[in-house]
Amino acid sequence: MGRVTAPTPVIPVPPADLPGTLGALRAAGHQYRTVKQELRDNLLARMRSGDTRFPGIVGYDDTVLPEVERALLAGHDMVLLGERGQGKTRLIRSLGALLDEWTPVLPGSVLNEHPMHPLTPASVALVAEAGDELPIGWLHRSMRYGEKLATPDTSVGDLIGDVDPIRIAQGRTLGDPETIHFGLVPRTNRGIFAVNELPDLAERIQVALLNVLEERDIQVRGYQLRLPLDLLLVASANPEDYTNRGRIITPLKDRFGAEIRTHYPVELELELELIRQEADLVAEVPEHVLEVLARFARAVRESPSVDPRSGVSARFAIAAVETVAGAALRRAGLLAGAGTPEGRPEAAVARVGDAVSVTSTLRGKVEFESGEEGREIEILAHLLRTATAETFRARLAGLDLSGFTALVEDGAAIETGELVSAAELLRQVGTVPGLAKVLDRLDLSDAPTSEEAAAAVEFVLEGLHLTRRLGKDVTDSGRTVYGGRG
Repeated sequence: MGRVTAPTPVIPVPPADLPGTLGALRAAGHQYRTVKQELRDNLLARMRSGDTRFPGIVGYDDTVLPEVERALLAGHDMVLLGERGQGKTRLIRSLGALLDEWTPVLPGSVLNEHPMHPLTPASVALVAEAGDELPIGWLHRSMRYGEKLATPDTSVGDLIGDVDPIRIAQGRTLGDPETIHFGLVPRTNRGIFAVNELPDLAERIQVALLNVLEERDIQVRGYQLRLPLDLLLVASANPEDYTNRGRIITPLKDRFGAEIRTHYPVELELELELIRQEADLVAEVPEHVLEVLARFARAVRESPSVDPRSGVSARFAIAAVETVAGAALRRAGLLAGAGTPEGRPEAAVARVGDAVSVTSTLRGKVEFESGEEGREIEILAHLLRTATAETFRARLAGLDLSGFTALVEDGAAIETGELVSAAELLRQVGTVPGLAKVLDRLDLSDAPTSEEAAAAVEFVLEGLHLTRRLGKDVTDSGRTVYGGRG
């Protein structure tokens, strides 16, 4: 096998018209602002212009985002509390877009020091010596975000810094600040630093963040460095860890200015919007199949058999839709030679029957109550049937579907399944009275393909079975046979 080379990160290049010296920067009227002032000003500017403040964040417009905006305007560090898969990390990362696109820095400074606000003794001396002739650099906002996933092996050195033995060996004394190798937090100075899953950070390591949040200085192995770090600190946590197990030390909780609760999408349409935005689909998934899986995810979250403290991630619904798309692509690949009435190969279009596979492939994403051991797939299968029936009622309520029930009268049967082509399924049903109205209700009325029509037919048959109007059997080969009255 050939060696796979990782893509080289693209480092933005500053525009040529930006000032190149400290004197030119002053002449351009640049004013030094702290990170929190910068975020406040840019957020207010977006509010006044009507621009999107947090692109890609779905379902939080009326709940979480107003609280985040109030925290930013107040200049508060914040902790986001929520179960897994509620978009906490994405929301935190979106804050970087509120920073200035470019900001001046002292070239080579590991602390991203502002030329008008140097921190270290060496930088202060450099600015005093060079004056207005001091060359300056520019840092893009994409380089002003730092993040650490809290793990048990995280050390104070990782976050804050440690003594560099190599610099000691070069002859520098222990009292020289230049002997310190700064950690992730100081290196994100003049930016945003995020700690994900903060409760997983050892309590003795959490202590190291106390001064960063309040006094804005740091301590490294006995050094008392009065470095007024300029950053916004944001953390995420599971509320169970945060409030019940007490794994965030009280002084640290006290130093966060804002505590914001996140949540899963409140409405079905928001769940669907999130799936459409995030799912990477390899096949067409009709809207009614998307709705079945969105309702399925919500039913799993609300089920008394599922541990509510762990939550059911939004990634569950996204993975379910991607799995169904994969099943459709598999069918199209295996039936490549079957052909369609239009004389082309079978296209990859998902059907509601493809959703059956998600109950086994996704059960690892759900934490069940202790008494449900061994019944996981059974529970998920029941919830999937419930979601399908709810979607059937919501989409097709009031339609005359007698044309479909008439198909299986007098002992006739319709056979479908993962490896039954659209052409074969449509051949069995022929011309069905009422199919055009079904296609219209399922948003498939605009020149539907045979695969889309087959997806609609299978959905109706499954819905009629779930509402006890059709019988259904599954053969040893895995095919589904609809026939007779339920």
